[in-house]
Amino acid sequence: MSDFQQEVRERIAANGREQGLLDAGLSFLCTSAEHRYSYNFAWLGRPIIQYPQDMVAMQELIWNVRPDLIIETGIAHGGSLILSASMLALLDYCDALESKQLLDPAKPKRRVVGVDIDIRAHNRAAIEAHPMANRIDMIQGSSIDPAIVEQVRHHAEGKQTVLVCLDSNHTHDHVLAELEAYAPLTTPGSYCVAFDTVIEDMPPGTFPDRPWDIGNSPKTAVHEYVAKHPEFEIDRSIDHKLLISVAPEGYLKRVR
Repeated sequence: MSDFQQEVRERIAANGREQGLLDAGLSFLCTSAEHRYSYNFAWLGRPIIQYPQDMVAMQELIWNVRPDLIIETGIAHGGSLILSASMLALLDYCDALESKQLLDPAKPKRRVVGVDIDIRAHNRAAIEAHPMANRIDMIQGSSIDPAIVEQVRHHAEGKQTVLVCLDSNHTHDHVLAELEAYAPLTTPGSYCVAFDTVIEDMPPGTFPDRPWDIGNSPKTAVHEYVAKHPEFEIDRSIDHKLLISVAPEGYLKRVR
């Protein structure tokens, strides 16, 4: 098994040196985005506006990090909340098996906190009706409003391992403010993931009806934040593994 894992690491590293492969991945992403490819998928019945590669990456991170709290900004239809909650439910189940203790589904150990400036009534109702609902707390308001940030910090109190996902407004200033507010809640060894950093790599004007564009994107915010916060490093091995991702250079690992 150790030989296999070493082979995987070597293949991933080799991917990062194959410019043609990297260009092909970006080309697919740019072309498929024109056709709203990421809107075609669901997780346990709820739409998840995400690329399958990033969904798999999040599954791997959650399994490896084993957080007891996941913080997410941006809710939309709730598919990402359901993905996180289902993975946390699986972790709780595995913990119960290993410890040979009874699992009380009514009192989940691990939880997800989602923040959105506008939680549509039909989405809230569908999320609250989902079997994973008892693991999910939703907060409506701007993710960078100090009052909202304080609520999220309250949820993080006493948690041993916290993972953060930022996927709301994608302008530089907003993402940088989210990083300043929530990245510090990320525990060492865990990740803060800034989604849609790929905006910086797409043709200019790709989002004519949105305020973000090249030079004003999550990736520019990530670069500014990481330059000032050496406790975080960009995990480029994830980029080289996925090849197709909306979050290139957006998987930030807290290393200290």
